[in-house]
Amino acid sequence: MKNISRREFLRNSALLSAGLTILPSHVMGRSFGFTAPSDKLNIAGIGIGGMGRRNLSNMSTENIVALCDVDWKYAAKTFNDYPNAKKFKDWREMFDKMGKSIDAVMVATPDHSHAGITAHAITLGKHCYTQKPLTHSVYESRLLTNLAKKYKVATQMGNQGNSFDWTRRIAEWIQDGAIGEVTEVYCWTDRPIWPQGLQEPSPQQCPKDLDWELFIGPAKMRPYNAAYTPWNWRGFYDFGTGALGDMACHIMDPIFLALDLKYPTAVFGSSSLSNLYSPPIAEEVIYTFPARKNKGKVKMPEVKVHWYDGGLLPERPKELADGEMMGDENGGIIFVGSKGKIMTGCYGMNPTLLPVARMKDYKEPTPIYRRVEGGHGDIWNTNAHEQDWIRACKESPENRTESSSNFSFSGPFNEMVVMGVLAVRLGGPQGLHRELKWDGENMKFTNISPTDKIKIVTLDNYEVIDGDPRFDRRFAEFNALDMANEWIKHTYENGFSLPAMPVI
Repeated sequence: MKNISRREFLRNSALLSAGLTILPSHVMGRSFGFTAPSDKLNIAGIGIGGMGRRNLSNMSTENIVALCDVDWKYAAKTFNDYPNAKKFKDWREMFDKMGKSIDAVMVATPDHSHAGITAHAITLGKHCYTQKPLTHSVYESRLLTNLAKKYKVATQMGNQGNSFDWTRRIAEWIQDGAIGEVTEVYCWTDRPIWPQGLQEPSPQQCPKDLDWELFIGPAKMRPYNAAYTPWNWRGFYDFGTGALGDMACHIMDPIFLALDLKYPTAVFGSSSLSNLYSPPIAEEVIYTFPARKNKGKVKMPEVKVHWYDGGLLPERPKELADGEMMGDENGGIIFVGSKGKIMTGCYGMNPTLLPVARMKDYKEPTPIYRRVEGGHGDIWNTNAHEQDWIRACKESPENRTESSSNFSFSGPFNEMVVMGVLAVRLGGPQGLHRELKWDGENMKFTNISPTDKIKIVTLDNYEVIDGDPRFDRRFAEFNALDMANEWIKHTYENGFSLPAMPVI
């Protein structure tokens, strides 16, 4: 752990949290609380070697003034893109040295460090664009939601499909009564496309360009191995959230909007063999949401939302013709209503009533949801999601039209997603063997007793000796409630911490 800036950074953060004694430039130096649309934001990028580079490119209408990454070899192309930007490895040092000249922050680090960076940036008054999944844990999502409300900054989770027209069209169809009352939804993805179900890697020599301690951040320290970084961290629980965390923030987004969802009341997870270190190769999660108030022309009864990944698929709708693809090659959604079905591709793309022939005479309802400029066409060739956030950053909090996936929407949404990860960890092949009851307001499972135990695989070896298969599968036993509480609200290690939860 580096001490070069931590003390000063924490001191300044404490002053700001205590009452904004020191005010950031965008509060005092930019037109008394907002940046004029004709002015450019000063943006800092943190985690810039992968998706962060694409996000920054989509923000290049503004001033990219600072860049931060723990792996300078992986980040080299982005450093070259913005040669005048200041370079850092430690985001705390960057905030300490450049906080007064930064208006907004883009965060695209591994999942486990999203919350710490974003939370501290918000307490410094910085607008935040944070990649999906918004956070690694349920508690972190609630924290970012409440901090954004308290500090009135513009926020956006990086699930770019949220800014596209098809998400709004799906919601408008359903709320207009196109398929009646929705009671079941099925969604799936082709992920993971990275290794999962992995055992604990053995130690290796760390490359000189990578600051391993900063990569570990708030997670438990362990030796370097190339399996963790720069990209396959998604396949390890301490750093990523597997296929569910990676893709549900895209695929389930139209469901969350259209059905006006918030906290589920129950969840059930099952999977291929899971272990202590790495998400399973394939899993199914079933969320139960309570009845909600009517939306538009339809009632919102209790609904079950089914998630599949790792090649698992829901039952094929009988309305599909032979040879007709269910969803698209990357995944999809099927809404089941009392009067029909809607099918989409991944990200909610290309929605259609089923059977498809129903679309011939279907008259779309009058739009009721705000469209995002540029939110149509090729999802990978538009900067609509980033630019919608930039627009919101430049508006005063009192008159702001919030960006499409601001934290008041994406925070509760992300809570639901990462809670599903816990359902698999607690209810896998050696788990609790029950549907878990969830108290969303208080962020806790209500039917795990203090004496419940779970067994988790710690070693799983296989070899053939003289033509005979031999298995060496070992388990460790854990207190289920202790593990659930730790996974809901992580213990931060190595001197990292989160700001306190605001009272909202």
